Amino acid sequence: QHTSWFHSIMKVFITRRIPQEGMKILSQAGVCKVSLWDSDETVPRAELLKGVAGAHGLLCLLSDKIDTEVLDAAGPNLKVISTLSVGFDHMAMDEIKKRGVRVGYTPDVLTDATAELTVALLLATARRLPEGVVEVKNGGWSTWKPLWLCGYGLSGSTVGVIGLGRIGMAIARRLKPFGVKRLLYSGRTAKSYAAEVEGEYVPLDTLVSESDFVVVSCALTPETQGLCNKDFFIKMKNTAVFINTSRGAVVNQEDLYQALSSGQIACAGLDVTTPEPLPTDHPLLTLNNCVVLPHIGSATYSTRGIMAELSANNLLAGLQGTDMPSELKF
Repeated sequence: QHTSWFHSIMKVFITRRIPQEGMKILSQAGVCKVSLWDSDETVPRAELLKGVAGAHGLLCLLSDKIDTEVLDAAGPNLKVISTLSVGFDHMAMDEIKKRGVRVGYTPDVLTDATAELTVALLLATARRLPEGVVEVKNGGWSTWKPLWLCGYGLSGSTVGVIGLGRIGMAIARRLKPFGVKRLLYSGRTAKSYAAEVEGEYVPLDTLVSESDFVVVSCALTPETQGLCNKDFFIKMKNTAVFINTSRGAVVNQEDLYQALSSGQIACAGLDVTTPEPLPTDHPLLTLNNCVVLPHIGSATYSTRGIMAELSANNLLAGLQGTDMPSELKF
């Protein structure tokens, strides 16, 4: 006969090495036995299906596809999925809901870091920083020239934010002091809090055609998938700057390539792509007017540590049936 404590130790699978702050919380709690895919690289599909078998809890990343197959492999023990992200487009939410599995995520804690990176990417793209660095290193810098490496400034500009949620709002707050004249935003609903940044709620078409900077910070949903396509880029000014730090699939990359290579728009900065990583021979990477970063929106030491803590605490709460610090209600 097993003693009752044996049954109370629950099994948890973690799909990747996560910051120590998170691991520490789980090991000190003493309520679960952790098995970990001990690597900095993505868990192979077969290993994920094996690792999750019989698990009560799963801690995953945005690069792990949590679909019906994974849920089936986990089986009826599964109580909670905790993702180390604010986005949840990598999870089959309908299936998860059907099974009564709770979901934890990490909003708020990564808002500032992601907004900061978005501003950094916008400035680097608009003012051609990566090109400048290359010119210095390869001897392209000969003398001071009036029009060499000229770009576009924020002062007196119109900025359009697609998706004025937590991160969109944090981006708007940071951009306003640069002397932005008009701040437009579009999305499903007008937001009362937009008043703080004097945001004007406009139809998407208006935002796209009137903005000097178009910043995408919406969630990836069936409605936003492929939203930034040929028709979208045609409406943009040919001096406009396009920035995406949301999810790669919001953009049709072939259409973006055409828009950038034909001069339909001025330049683009992306922190997200499809797929991730973007193949090194991808056409976008041949363009001087496209800056691509490797999805580092929330990448500060402090933010990633706090995300790990939150995802660990979400996981524990789900295992123990208590209130979760950040539960995704759906």
